[in-house]
Amino acid sequence: MTIPIISTKLYIPPTRTRVVLRPRLIERLNEGLHSKLTLVSASAGFGKTTLVSEWLAGCELPAAWLSLDEGDNDQTRFLTYLIAALQTIAANIGEGVFAVLQSPQPPATETILTVLLNEISTIPHNFVLVLDDYHVIDAKTIDHALTFLLEHLPPQMHLVIITREDPNLSLARLRVRGQLTELRVADLCFTSFEATAFLNQVMDLNLSPEDITILETQTEGWIAGLQLAALSMQGHKDATRFIQSFTGSHHFVLDYLVEEVLQQQSESVQAFLLHTSILDRLCGPLCDAVLFDSSASGQEILTYLERANLFIVPLDNDRRWFRYHHLFADLLRQRVNQSIASSTGNEGKGVLAELHKRASVWFEENGLEIEAFHHAVAANDVERASRLVEGEGIPLHIRGGVTPVLNWLKSLPSVVLDARPSLWVMYASALVIAGQPTGIEQKFQAAEAALQGAKLDDKTNDLVGLIASGRATLALLVITGQPAAGEEQILQATEAALQGTDPDDKTNELVGLIAPIRATLAISQYQVETIIAQSLRALEYLHPDNLPVRTAATWMLGHAYQLKGDRAAAMQTYTDAISISQKIEHNIITIAATIGLGNVQEGENQLYLAAQTYRRVLQLAGDPPQPVACEAHLGLARIFYEWNDMKSAEQHAQESLQLAKQIENTDRFVSCEVFLARLKFAHGDMTGAAAIIAKADHFVRQHNYVYQMPEIAAVQVLTLLHQGNLAAAAHLAQTHEFPISQARVDLARGDTSEALAVLGPLQVQMEARDWKDEQLKVMVLQAVALYMHGEKDKALQMLAAALVQAEKGGFIRIFVDEGTLMAELLSEAASHGIMPGYIGKLLAVFVAEKRKSEDKSYQSPTPPAQPLIEPLSERELNILKLISQGLSNHEISERLFLALSTVKGHNRIIFDKLEVQRRTEAVARARELGLL
Repeated sequence: MTIPIISTKLYIPPTRTRVVLRPRLIERLNEGLHSKLTLVSASAGFGKTTLVSEWLAGCELPAAWLSLDEGDNDQTRFLTYLIAALQTIAANIGEGVFAVLQSPQPPATETILTVLLNEISTIPHNFVLVLDDYHVIDAKTIDHALTFLLEHLPPQMHLVIITREDPNLSLARLRVRGQLTELRVADLCFTSFEATAFLNQVMDLNLSPEDITILETQTEGWIAGLQLAALSMQGHKDATRFIQSFTGSHHFVLDYLVEEVLQQQSESVQAFLLHTSILDRLCGPLCDAVLFDSSASGQEILTYLERANLFIVPLDNDRRWFRYHHLFADLLRQRVNQSIASSTGNEGKGVLAELHKRASVWFEENGLEIEAFHHAVAANDVERASRLVEGEGIPLHIRGGVTPVLNWLKSLPSVVLDARPSLWVMYASALVIAGQPTGIEQKFQAAEAALQGAKLDDKTNDLVGLIASGRATLALLVITGQPAAGEEQILQATEAALQGTDPDDKTNELVGLIAPIRATLAISQYQVETIIAQSLRALEYLHPDNLPVRTAATWMLGHAYQLKGDRAAAMQTYTDAISISQKIEHNIITIAATIGLGNVQEGENQLYLAAQTYRRVLQLAGDPPQPVACEAHLGLARIFYEWNDMKSAEQHAQESLQLAKQIENTDRFVSCEVFLARLKFAHGDMTGAAAIIAKADHFVRQHNYVYQMPEIAAVQVLTLLHQGNLAAAAHLAQTHEFPISQARVDLARGDTSEALAVLGPLQVQMEARDWKDEQLKVMVLQAVALYMHGEKDKALQMLAAALVQAEKGGFIRIFVDEGTLMAELLSEAASHGIMPGYIGKLLAVFVAEKRKSEDKSYQSPTPPAQPLIEPLSERELNILKLISQGLSNHEISERLFLALSTVKGHNRIIFDKLEVQRRTEAVARARELGLL
C-alpha cells in the first residue's frame, strides 16, 4: 500500500513581512555550502527555522524541505518522505525506489540509498535539502541511513539539519574533516543590535536602550523570551517597571517553557532538573551528592542536557561546570516552590532543606565555603551556617562573603544570636567590613549581655568571641584594600576586655591578637613601619600553636617589607608564610603570600618564574576561582604583555577584571582597567585608552582611593604626550613626582640634557635599592635619551647592558613601546654584532607593528597554507613545534600555561588531522607538509 504524502510537510515556511535581518548568520550559512552538512542546533525558541527559511529565500540555490514528526521514526515512511522532498528538486528522482520501498521484503537500506545517491548525482545543479525538527527522530536505523547518506553525499547536494538536540551522527568525524558547519545557541542569540531591532521595529515597542539592555540580560538573547516579554508588556503602561520584574514566572514564559521544554522530558530528567534547580552552578559530582535518586550519573545527565540544548550554559571549556538559563532556572524554582506548597505539612520544606544541606556539605568538602554557607542558610541550618561563618583562621565575611553573611545575621532573631554570643561579635565585625559603623557598639553590648547569663564553664566563649573579632579584622585588606569605618571601636572593645584579665597566657594571646589588627589598620594608610612593628609584636605574643593568626601576621610582615622595597626580606617572609599556611591548609594566606612572592619575582625581572608562581595561585584558587585570584591573572597579563602575547594578556586582564568586580568594597578592578588602557594604547586605540582611564580616574577620585592615582596618572601622561599636550603631561608628571614620566616629557620637548639629568640620579637610586625592574626601565629610556642626544656609543653601551638583563626574562614590549628611535638604535646595535639573535627577534616585532600601523586591514602573519582536510589551529601549530623540539607533554603544559589534560587533548586532535599515531610520525608528516 502506498504511503500517502502530506504535502504541507514539504513546504518551505514562508518568510515574514517584518523580520530582524541577521547578515552575520546568513553569511555563515552561505559559507557552509562548501561543506556537506550544516547543523542548526539549539533549544526551543531560538529562531532556527525562521533563520533557515529566510536564508533560503535569498539563496540562489533550489531547496527541498522536509518537516519531520514522530511518525517519521518508521524507516520506510522516512525514506518515502525524503524522496518526496527530493522530487521537489527533480520530479523523476527515486521513482523506482518508491516501488521497492512498498514491497513486502525491501532490499537492504544501503542498497536503496545507493540507487538514490546515483540518481541524485545526475542532477545538473547544486541544491539544498533541509530536514527540520530532526530531534523527533530516535530510530537508530534512520540515524544509520543518514550517516550512510552523508558519507557518500554527491557534491551537488548540501544537507541542513535543524534540531533541538544533537543528532546521533558522526559529527566529530565530519568536524575533523572540515565537512561540518555548526550554528548553536551562542550564535543564534540576539545581539544587542538585533534585540533592539526586534523589540522596537518588529514588535512596535518604544523601549529605551536601558530597558532593552535589562531585558536582553534577563533573557540572555533568547528570541522566544524576548517575544514573550514583548507580548506580556502589551497592556502595561509602565514598561520599565515590568521589565525589571520580568522572570520565568510570567505566565507566557511559564506556559511556553512547560509545554515546549519541561513536559517533553522523561520523569527522571524532570526530577533531575527540579532538584538541581537549587544550585547556581552544577557539575556531575555535585549533582550526584544532591540527588536522592543516584541511579543515573549526574555527569551523564548534564552531558545529555547539553546535547539536547535544554537551556544549560557551560561555564568552562572543559564542560565540567554548567548553569541553567536564567528564565529556565526561574521556571524550575517556581515549580519546586509549587510542589512544596501543595505538599502536606512540612514534608515539602523538609525535602528542599535536605537538598540544600547536601549541597552545603559537598561545597564545604570541596573548599567552597561561601557556597556551602549559602546552602546552609537556605536549609535553615543555623548550626552549620554559624560554623561556616566563623571559619578556620579567617571568618567567611573576610573572604568575600560580607553581604550574604550580614544579610543572614540581620535575619536571625535575637534569641538565636544570644545562644551564640560569638555571632554578635561576628555581626559587629561584618558591619565594620561593610563600612556601616552604626550599631557596632550595640552588638558588642548584646554579646556581653548574652555572656552574663552563661555558665561559669562557658567563659571560654568570651575568648572565642574576642578571637573571632580579632580574626575578623586581621586580614581586612587582604580582601578590601581600603580602610573601613569603626575599626577603633573593635580595638577598644578588645582592650576593655583585657583590663579585667589576669596577666597570664590568655592575656598575652589577646595582646598578640590586638597587634595584627593594628597592623591591618596601618596597611590601609600605608604606614610601613607600624605594620612591621605590630606584626613583629603579634609574632612575639601569640602562642606558638596559634598558627592561623601567626601565619596571617607573617604574611602582613612580608607585605610591609615589599612596600618598603626590601624585596629580599619580603621574599623570605612570604616563603615562611607559605610554608606555615600549607601545613595548616590555610588556603587564603597561602594564596595571598604566593601572590606576593610572584610580585617580588616579577620585580626581580624573573618573568618565567613569576608566571609559574601566578599559575600556582590559579590552581590554589580552585574552580571556579576565588576572587582574590584576580591578582594572579593581572600578573600573568603583565607578563604576557611583556612577551608580546597580546591575546593572552587581554584574556588574563579580562579574567582579572571579572574576578576583581566580585570583591566587595574594593578598588582592585581599577588596576585591571589601567592595564586594559595600556593594552589599547599599545594597539594604537588612543580614544579607547583615554576613555578607560577617564572612567578609572573619576572612580578613584569619587571614592578617594588616593593610592591608585599615580598608576592612573602614569598612563595619562603617555596619552597626553601622544596627543601633543605637553603642558598637561608635564603638570601631571610634576604633581605625582614621576621621574620617568618627567624624562619622557623632556624628551618630547627635545630637551635631552634635562631628561638625562633626571634619569642619571634615578639610575643610581634604583641600583642602590637593587630594584631590577625599575633599573631596566631607566636604562632603556636612558639609551633612547643618549641616542637622541647624539652620544651613540654611550647609547649602545647602555642598550647592551639593558639587553643582557632583559633577555633572561624574555622582555619585548619594554623596547617596542619606545617606538621608532629604539628600532633605529637596535638596528645600529645589530650592525655592531651586539646580541644578534635577541635583537633580531625584537626588530621582527617592530616590523610587524609598522605593518599594522600602515595597513589597517593588516592581520597577524598566518601559518602557511595547510594541505589538510582541516588545518591546524594556531595553538595546535605551537604545540606541534614544541613536540618537534622534543618537549614532553608536561614541559609543553608548563611552557604554554595549559593543563596537562588540555595538551593531551590537543595532541589527539593534531594526530587525527595529520592522520598519524605517534609523535615521531606527526613531526615527519608536518615536515613533509611544510608546517615546521
